[in-house]
Amino acid sequence: MGDFTLHDQVSAPEGSKPLLESSAKAFGMIPGLHAVMAEAPAVLEGYQQLHRLVMATSFDNEEKTVLWQSINVEHACHYCVPAHTGIAKSMRVSDEVSDALRNEQPLPNQKLEALRTFVLQVVRKRGEVSEQDLEAFYAAGYGRQQVLEVVLGVSQKVMSNYINHIAQTPIDEPFRKFAWSKAD
Repeated sequence: MGDFTLHDQVSAPEGSKPLLESSAKAFGMIPGLHAVMAEAPAVLEGYQQLHRLVMATSFDNEEKTVLWQSINVEHACHYCVPAHTGIAKSMRVSDEVSDALRNEQPLPNQKLEALRTFVLQVVRKRGEVSEQDLEAFYAAGYGRQQVLEVVLGVSQKVMSNYINHIAQTPIDEPFRKFAWSKAD
């Protein structure tokens, strides 16, 4: 794992200790990603705030899973794909949706597929989406609010995916059974 420390409430910088306590209460453990981010209290705080904001978007649990996992898979995040597979189960998202996302296969309905397509366009085009990309998203039943909420989700996932790549964060024990690697 490179040279990054997996901090706990003892080893973490003072500014991260209450944030890690919050993580432990929310997840029943300190997720490895949070343990790495604790090195920089502002980063951990920013990530936790982004997560709260994404949770408060207009997207339902299936749509949040599509948002997160589309980005995780696109970025080939060894840590986030398994973690969000477990999170999806806790959010009662069907295995059909989770498996389709993990395996880059068609989703069970057109609206979710339109969301994944738009999310991937935002990521791949770095926000420089076309009018056609927007119109297809709108035709699926989404609006300008959801366009902006997709960008919020991308912001959250860029933080986690990039940090996990750099730190080589080990997968948390509860999510190891969902280990994943991108198909060639």
